[in-house]
Amino acid sequence: MIPDLQSSILCDDVRQERNGKFMLIGIFEGLGLPKGRQVAPRMCLVNRWCSGKGTFTQKTRIVAPDGATVVVESQPIQVNLRDETQTATSVEIFVNVPFKQEGIHWVEIMLDQTMEIRYPLHVKFVDPPPQQQPPQP
Repeated sequence: MIPDLQSSILCDDVRQERNGKFMLIGIFEGLGLPKGRQVAPRMCLVNRWCSGKGTFTQKTRIVAPDGATVVVESQPIQVNLRDETQTATSVEIFVNVPFKQEGIHWVEIMLDQTMEIRYPLHVKFVDPPPQQQPPQP
């Protein structure tokens, strides 16, 4: 039985507590990158699957505004659900992801090569903060 994608969230970091609960830090509304260094140093993607049974393969990619250029693609991840009452949470970490253009990029989540969800990621290049000058003696 094919599972449902309960949630898919991009954030800065993910921590797992001793009790197994996940803490998501810095959930993305969009992505502002400094001009001249249009690289996202770290992006975490958390997907939670439920209401399914079996073993499946998840794959994620971020696609540029042209709809064809793949910015980054994950390695396949196994999703295992023993029965319909189980959940499976996957955490993917992307490091130094280069964005060559501003605009709406697309996060695509595939399960066994079938698109489960596709949602927008707004990328904007922003002026870097001004350099702080050391105080004059």
